Amino acid sequence: MDLSGRNKRHIILGSALALLSAVAFALSNTSASLAFHGGSNPLTLAAVRFVLPIVVLTIWLKAQGRPLSLPKRDGWIAIILGVVTAIYTGALLNAIGLIPLSLAVLIFYLYPLIATVIIGVFGWERLGWKTIAAIIIAFAGLALALNPSAAGLNLKGVLLGFVAAIGLGIVVVMSSRVLRASDSRPVTLYMASVAAILLIGFCAMQGDFTLPRTAMGWSGFIAAAFFYAFAMITFFIAISMIGPTRSSMLSYAEPVVAAGLGVILIGEKLTSIQIFGIAVVIAALIGSTLLKQEPRKSEG
Repeated sequence: MDLSGRNKRHIILGSALALLSAVAFALSNTSASLAFHGGSNPLTLAAVRFVLPIVVLTIWLKAQGRPLSLPKRDGWIAIILGVVTAIYTGALLNAIGLIPLSLAVLIFYLYPLIATVIIGVFGWERLGWKTIAAIIIAFAGLALALNPSAAGLNLKGVLLGFVAAIGLGIVVVMSSRVLRASDSRPVTLYMASVAAILLIGFCAMQGDFTLPRTAMGWSGFIAAAFFYAFAMITFFIAISMIGPTRSSMLSYAEPVVAAGLGVILIGEKLTSIQIFGIAVVIAALIGSTLLKQEPRKSEG
């Protein structure tokens, strides 16, 4: 009874962290637009935003006397996942440059379904039809909320969007295998460090490292980096607590929050279909969180 209560609190806390992470990702992306208007570019911000998680995690682990290093096997997996993180980040940014933003985001958010398929194929988690149905419903709601345009369709952009979705799906699933036996923070530190090195190096090679030139641009740049650091750290903590399926499912809250921020901060208008789509996503998120607890109750 006491164990069941603790398990329920663990699920609630992990779910709350996943939702906070989604909100922070949305705030980071909204802040990024200010940085871009201030003279910076997506590649520079993508590279620099991995630096703050490195600093925060290093200080946090040192303050608690925890080791920064991982066992050899886990360390190599985390390094590989850092490489994949750099690849999917670059793929997504390039996709956004080639196809409409809403379409790029829609394709990218196939990653929870991709992660679920990977988990099911390898038999790492019991996946019922309710979980898969909730993901598909949430994705359908997201399609309505984003109202993606087929205008300006570019095959390369679409393929890059799929590469980004597959990349994040792999990172979510494989990181969860490492996090089962490890503190999430060193794993996240390894991934952020590798991604930062690769992206900053790529910026330098391209000669495309461009910082903001205005005060507003710097405000957006710093805010985007801060919210991204918070989002990245809390997302992987959530995965370690509630697993990859529920964590990635709850990340569907990010585009919903972004749409709300667009209305509040920018004065964007939402159509009735988009509002309906947002309602569908929210319903799917609530339903999946409740339904996902059923297997746990039957265990033991």
